Amino acid sequence: MTSPQKVKQWLTGQDGLDKLKTTEVDCPVPGEDEVLVEIHTVSLNYRDTEVCMGLYNHHKSVEQPPAIVPCSDMCGIVVAVGPTSSNTSDPYKNTAFRLQTGDRVISTFAPSHLTGQIQAKDLGNGLGGPAPGVLAQYRIFPTFGVVKVPEYMSDAEASCLPIAAMTAWMSLNCMRPNGEIVSKGETIVCQGTGGVSISAAQIAAAAGADVIVTSSSDEKLQRAKSLGARETINYRSNPDWENSVLSATKDQGADIIIEVGGASTLRRSFDCVRFGGLIACIGYLGGKQDQEADRTNTNLLCLKRNVTLKGILNGPRDELERMIAFYERNKIKPVVDKEFSFEEADQALKYLFSAGHFGKVVVRVKASGR
Repeated sequence: MTSPQKVKQWLTGQDGLDKLKTTEVDCPVPGEDEVLVEIHTVSLNYRDTEVCMGLYNHHKSVEQPPAIVPCSDMCGIVVAVGPTSSNTSDPYKNTAFRLQTGDRVISTFAPSHLTGQIQAKDLGNGLGGPAPGVLAQYRIFPTFGVVKVPEYMSDAEASCLPIAAMTAWMSLNCMRPNGEIVSKGETIVCQGTGGVSISAAQIAAAAGADVIVTSSSDEKLQRAKSLGARETINYRSNPDWENSVLSATKDQGADIIIEVGGASTLRRSFDCVRFGGLIACIGYLGGKQDQEADRTNTNLLCLKRNVTLKGILNGPRDELERMIAFYERNKIKPVVDKEFSFEEADQALKYLFSAGHFGKVVVRVKASGR
């Protein structure tokens, strides 16, 4: 396969969604243990909108550069392979990471995060902030920074795996010993119908768990039922949705809550989680700061029902591979709400930020891809 001399990419100065621009640069050449990937699709995350607006600043150990290529999740084809290192004792030079031209791959969010707990150094090379992202026609990746994907998925579907699906997988399974996963008899509450929540609903339903989905839209709740949700709750017409969760679980509460609201929903999550249950904190769509002066301190809320409150920052490469194997066994197809062309990427980010989507929003970089 041949690559062009010049390639286009989007840049953000982290100064607003209306100020993104495209630039043209020389096509990079892969070095040792690197591959050049022709990018076909990029899926968007709420994190990407925050980066573009200069609001992704809660990781104090991570310094953001002034201008970067945004976005972290892509699917593409390996078009060139650099020379292979002979130093196989280095965990990042593992022969299992070797690739060849024609391999269809997805990116990993923090390439150096191979296994175990994420560290500050891993966050420091997270794609799309602070490291250059994937909203480009071509990009160099270390061989350990991409993973092969199943043939049954389209490019758009596969691009939804690195952050949304992976965060959902870790939210459901990160606290389990001996490689166990969520299973029948458990109840999972998925707040909203964004990428992570819908991914969690699909994974949990495929594993046999009971899924409860909340949304302000009855239409979206009907779609959630078609994906396997047992119960749905409209939190606009039923603002005390925690009581509905308790009712649906015979007052036992949910085993796991996918907590995306933050300041606006966390108290309700504490009120309807099972004794000894898990609240997986993956977002803060309802705000980062508590506005209620009389809110009970979090430590007391944890003690009240013996709850684990766990922050989820994506997951390691080995868990991504385990998740992909689960997806393939169950033939799960990530839900793509809408696709935009590469030239419309800035509009795609605005559409995502408007929060009207169900599932994932994808930018199709190469029109002729799968």
